[in-house]
Amino acid sequence: MPKKRSAARPSVGKVSTDQLTNLKSAELAPYWLTALIESADDAIISKTLEGIITSWNAGAQRVFGYTADEVIGKPVTILIPEGHEDEEPAILARLRAGDRIEHYETVRVRKDGRLIDISLTVSPIKGPHGQVIGASKIARDITEQRQARRALDEASERLKVALETAKKARAQAEQAAIENERLFKQAEESSRLKEEFLATISHELRTPLSAILGWTRMLRLGQLSADASAKALDTIERNARAQAQLVDDLLDVSRIITGKLRMDVRPADPNSFIDSAVEAVRPAAEAKGVRVQKVIDTGAIAIPGDPVRLQQIVWNLLSNAIKFTPRGGRVQIRSERVNSHLEIVVSDTGQGISADFLPHVFDRFRQADQKTSRQHGGMGLGLSIVRHLVEMHGGTVRANSDGEGKGATFTVMLPITPVYQVDSSGGRVHPGARELMPSDDPTDRLDGLRILVVDDEPDTRELLRQGLEYCGAKVKVVGSAAEAIDALMSSLPHILISDIGMPGTDGYDLIRQVRALPSERGARVAAIALTAYTRIEDRLHALRAGYDMHVPKPVELAELCAVAASVARRK
Repeated sequence: MPKKRSAARPSVGKVSTDQLTNLKSAELAPYWLTALIESADDAIISKTLEGIITSWNAGAQRVFGYTADEVIGKPVTILIPEGHEDEEPAILARLRAGDRIEHYETVRVRKDGRLIDISLTVSPIKGPHGQVIGASKIARDITEQRQARRALDEASERLKVALETAKKARAQAEQAAIENERLFKQAEESSRLKEEFLATISHELRTPLSAILGWTRMLRLGQLSADASAKALDTIERNARAQAQLVDDLLDVSRIITGKLRMDVRPADPNSFIDSAVEAVRPAAEAKGVRVQKVIDTGAIAIPGDPVRLQQIVWNLLSNAIKFTPRGGRVQIRSERVNSHLEIVVSDTGQGISADFLPHVFDRFRQADQKTSRQHGGMGLGLSIVRHLVEMHGGTVRANSDGEGKGATFTVMLPITPVYQVDSSGGRVHPGARELMPSDDPTDRLDGLRILVVDDEPDTRELLRQGLEYCGAKVKVVGSAAEAIDALMSSLPHILISDIGMPGTDGYDLIRQVRALPSERGARVAAIALTAYTRIEDRLHALRAGYDMHVPKPVELAELCAVAASVARRK
């Protein structure tokens, strides 16, 4: 039986190893691609251009929590949280245009509802003819990276804030150190000025007191001739006035600091208060050999102001000029109307003012010469008081000097138009304008009046007794409130003059006791408080307690007699 021949096989060429490898790779490519997609950590998803999910790998299940069966065929919007609904239409529109979207960071929602941060890369899938038929996207969970980034950003921001805070704290510390150094220097300067001021005030108060005590002792010993006794009395009076002036200046400064300086504003004649000031300083000028010239506009003019305070301004400027002008020198005061102002100019040929000190000439307690060996006395208050009084009148004052040894000029400008309401509370009379003894004006006489004086200081009691008797009064003096009540019981006076500060029962309690008495025993007696308590609140306290008048110490006898006569007439 003949052998069967095998079927003929087509003739093929020899296949190389490389061709065999390529053949196997082509056959395995779909499997390799599937394995690669499934093993990826990222979510790899495909969808249609309508947003319907068509494929879902294991990475997508890990990222979003859904299985492939749960999402394939469903819209991709199940992964989009509230507030991001507009993202998918925008992405699909770009895909249809053939755009690729890379590393788009946004927020998606997992199956369990937890929001995660993801980075999307979306690519269009094209068909055989190049048309876009779908999209594939890779979603990477970047929640931890975003948290780390946010934490880093927050830490960076906190560090930035901390650095800014540190910079500010450093700047504040440096500024505080500078301010502390300034305050320390200011405190040192204040302490130095305070010590110098206390030393100065002690010197200025003790100097006239020494003269008063010395000449008084010599008068008591009876060792002086008639001429020497007259000289001694003149010296005592002059030094007492100087001491009273110092006290008045200190009180004015206290009122200025506390804002309680008061004025009695009314039409004031410049010729009158300038003449009064010139006459008040003339004895001092003649004693020193300084010539005082007066050049005054005699035209009729009146300015609104307190005549006493205006006289005080001129008096202080003239006194200051005379003090610093050597013997044989000249002081000139000139006044004239300049437009809507009255200009008062006080110039001298004296010591002058250095350029360094000129800006401080009106400062309180400041003097160009602070040494104990200084040639001129004073407490550095006069010019500061001048500036304040001028400003209270709505005016200005300035100082000019070409330097030391070339004299000085002070110019005051006062408005002619009214600037203040009238304050009828009254003002003080400056020492330079006071009269020592009572005048001969009959309205100031106290003839026939019985006056009871109450003061715990024997010297003051005797002085008041002598002065009031000089005015014609019948005076009885006692040293305490208890003695005053007894005196009232025995003989009813017309006027009671009492000190306030007394041991035991003070003047306030005394007047309350008096006002509580029956009318026939003194309840309605005229009463004057004569006291060294001179503040406004002290005056109000005295009036509210029951006194008819409050008169501050030291008081001139002429003033006291005039006040007593006025009170008696009113009662």
